[in-house]
Amino acid sequence: MGAPRVRFQSGTPWEPVVGYSRAVRVGAMVFVTGTTATLEDGSAGDGDAYTQARRCFDNLARALAGVGASLDDVVRTRMYVTDISRDWEAVGRAHREALGHVAPATTMVEVRRLIAPWMCVEIEADAVCG
Repeated sequence: MGAPRVRFQSGTPWEPVVGYSRAVRVGAMVFVTGTTATLEDGSAGDGDAYTQARRCFDNLARALAGVGASLDDVVRTRMYVTDISRDWEAVGRAHREALGHVAPATTMVEVRRLIAPWMCVEIEADAVCG
């Protein structure tokens, strides 16, 4: 039998509607779903791209902690931005501030839009706990 599956729910309104967890840990592997700048109560955490990205990393850190991991364990990130030419540097700066010490593999791509009109960045993370 495989390792037990540990889940973390953040309480955003989309989790029960779509049927997913914010983070899932199986053994040493942790997968954090696309995370936006929502506030802890699930309400809009709008702001510019840098502010939203910083909030995304705060939310990622909380999700990782919920399954016994931390930002130090992150090995890969994926960043989705709605205007890459305008926002890549601001989102990249937030990424460096949160994860520059571990320098994970990363990808940043532009998407047409995200689930709510005020969102301009969404970030996923994969981690390996040692």
